[in-house]
Amino acid sequence: MVIHDNFADFVLFLYIHMAYADGIYHPAEKEVIAERIPKLFPAEADIAGRLARAEKQYAAVDKSKIDEIIKDTFKHFSSIRFAQKYKVYTDMYDIIHADGKVEESETKALNQLKDIIEMGVVIKR
Repeated sequence: MVIHDNFADFVLFLYIHMAYADGIYHPAEKEVIAERIPKLFPAEADIAGRLARAEKQYAAVDKSKIDEIIKDTFKHFSSIRFAQKYKVYTDMYDIIHADGKVEESETKALNQLKDIIEMGVVIKR
């Protein structure tokens, strides 16, 4: 199930998903996400509005479909370079550390994402 038309929207969705991994959307996590928006959407003037719309979209998604959305969307954007996908992973690492503590649920979600990213990697010999 793919619900995003572009990779930047999907990345913002992932950032919000990671922030909610421990069940709490901490203000420090939200701040880290907001700091990443200008890099994702260079032409965006309304950072708060962009984030609010993404949060609303995330809240409306059936949580039982999240894993399917993430896997299918990474497959859909298979042309995105591994380095760019890995940058998403490192950004999410920053998000889960933003509130000063990392819960087991956040570590699990981050490791699942890492596994999904690595699924599409082809090692040339």
